[in-house]
Amino acid sequence: MKRAAKVGIFLIALIPATLLVRGMLAGTLGVNPAETIQLQTGRWALKFLLLSLAVTPVRRITGWNIVIQYRRMLGLFAFFYATLHFAAYYSFDLAFNVGDMLADVARRPFITMGTAALLTMAPLAITSTKGWIRRLGKRWTRLHRLVYLSGICAVIHFAWKVKVFTGDPVLYAAILTALLGFRVVWAVRHRFRARPVPATR
Repeated sequence: MKRAAKVGIFLIALIPATLLVRGMLAGTLGVNPAETIQLQTGRWALKFLLLSLAVTPVRRITGWNIVIQYRRMLGLFAFFYATLHFAAYYSFDLAFNVGDMLADVARRPFITMGTAALLTMAPLAITSTKGWIRRLGKRWTRLHRLVYLSGICAVIHFAWKVKVFTGDPVLYAAILTALLGFRVVWAVRHRFRARPVPATR
């Protein structure tokens, strides 16, 4: 059942990429296919990133420990779509020009934020294997807290990209705030409960 669930999630997660490939081959991505590909891959990267961040709150609230098994896959798909998003931008907009890319990163704040999101996700994807978890030990947990920064940068990147501060950008920002806020509240509660009760006379 666990393996079947993982296969199912894997296949479902590939649907957005499959639809984009089909649309590109069929010429149904609109008047600006490059923009459509960039926007859709970016949206799905952010959605999968938020889904991966939602796993821990869901597990703690419901007690469904099984969901933790899918967090790595969701995170890797977030990185997969973020990489496609960057590849579309680098190829369609910049024609693989490294100098233009570096200038873009330095000059345009939303590109800076998008690059920061991708760069902070990269070490998380690389060290997501069981071997890296064993090698890094407790440092693995500290390293993977970079995902919080990735989420913040990605939300800001999306809002600055679309230049609209209503609708989806606000929704994604609200979801991220709730997911990070849950972690803060949980940590404070845990620390408060862990405090020794002072002895009374």
